[in-house]
Parts: sequence; structure tokens; C-alpha cells
Amino acid sequence: MGNTNLERVYSYPFGDIYANYVAKVERKGKTTEELDEVLGWLTGYTPTGLHEAADGGGDLRGFFANAPRINPRADLITGVVCGVRVEDIGEELMQKIRWMDKLVDELARGKKMESIKRSPNT
Repeated sequence: MGNTNLERVYSYPFGDIYANYVAKVERKGKTTEELDEVLGWLTGYTPTGLHEAADGGGDLRGFFANAPRINPRADLITGVVCGVRVEDIGEELMQKIRWMDKLVDELARGKKMESIKRSPNT
């Protein structure tokens, strides 16, 4: 992916992404609370912080730049999103975005929360 395409992705409003995630998980019978739990696990945001970020008009770059912390177990997130293995993505911000996509996909598919959160006993 060229730098122009990366910049276009990074400048995408987090609020739009979040709304798409909500629609996706609700279509599959999951809740906004479950979505917030998964996104909070990855980024350290509280549900309130996630909603403020979604309503604030900021982009994906800012969302991750302002994240309280990226979970140290995030590097255990593996698999394919949009035809790309998330563990093979060399660009740090793009990898974080794809980690987020992967977790939301797993939630929508009904994977157990302990597995999504890469619990050590799963």
C-alpha cells in the first residue's frame, strides 16, 4: 500500500469506523458494550473514552496516538483481514488498525471473549 493510500486510511474519521463496527456486531447479535470491551482491551480506552473519540471527529491516527495504552498481548492477534496477515504488517499504525478490525471480526463471528482478549488460559 503506497503512502498516499496509508494517509487516506489514517485520516479516516474514527467515528465512522466505530459506527460501522456497531452496525456489524449488532447485525450479528452482539452489543455495543461487548464492542467497547474488545476495543478497550486493545487500546485502554474506557467506554466513555471510546464514545468521546467517536463523537469528537478525530481520525484513526489521532485515535491510536491518544490511546491510553496498547495491550501488551496485542501481538498475539494473528490471522487475515482484507487478505493480509495482520502479524506480517510492517507499518505500526496500519497493524494496530488491522488488529482492531480482526478483533471486531472475531466478536461478530461469536468467538468467546476470553479468546478475543488473548487470555493466557485459552
